[in-house]
Amino acid sequence: MLASAGAASALLILTWFLAFHVGFLERADARILGGFADLRRPRVDPLASFIAQLCNPQPYVYFAGALVGLALARGRPRVALAIGVVLFGANATTQLLKPLLAEPRYVLPGETPIGAASWPSGHATAAMSLALCSVPAVPARLRPAVATLGAAFAVAVSYSFLTLGWHYPSDVFGGFLVAAAWTLLGVGTLFALDARHPRGVGTGPAPVRFPARTALGPPAAALLGTVALAGLVALVRPEPVVVYAQVHTTFVVGAAAIGALGLALATGLMLALRR
Repeated sequence: MLASAGAASALLILTWFLAFHVGFLERADARILGGFADLRRPRVDPLASFIAQLCNPQPYVYFAGALVGLALARGRPRVALAIGVVLFGANATTQLLKPLLAEPRYVLPGETPIGAASWPSGHATAAMSLALCSVPAVPARLRPAVATLGAAFAVAVSYSFLTLGWHYPSDVFGGFLVAAAWTLLGVGTLFALDARHPRGVGTGPAPVRFPARTALGPPAAALLGTVALAGLVALVRPEPVVVYAQVHTTFVVGAAAIGALGLALATGLMLALRR
């Protein structure tokens, strides 16, 4: 876990370098954002705003308190403490990085510039932190489903604020990786404490280890459901969908990458906790 936290941190640095110092990726970042922006409609904007604002400070505090309270209710004070530290640490890290790494970004002609202090995304960090911390907060039998729902929540929040033009897609990758690094660090510390003090307060009985096939059921179902839904939309409105995908090919790839990363992070953590 601690090595994985280091790997996530290295990927975070690499993401920043690619997004800010590799020209064709800077332009791709802007094109993906342009694809999201073209989805804006009078009926889309209110829904996108509602979903994105679920990770504003006030609702976020309540969500965080609910996760900590759930862990305490299950008799897991160590887990509750780790969740609190991860949620605070991840979001504080993002808020520190924003001004330190502030730099003007590439803007497509005719598009509105986004503030220089946008990387990594605070909303993406908050959403993925909640998604990942929800996995150890719940009983083992619920973790596959909760990991899948958490990933869907984090991706939905990210898609929403990208559609509203709040951030670049690379900001989402940065926020996800900040959350992942802190969560892996927190879970690794829990593993170390449990190894040294297996009978300490809050360790509790070892969770049931589900077969990988069972654990991967909900994430696989979510992935197949997404593909099926996309296929259904393409069948209902084939010409607009095909034209949009042809015009915004980079957007399609970028949106898929965000979804894949969100699901991979939550699923990977869930599988790591199957012990």
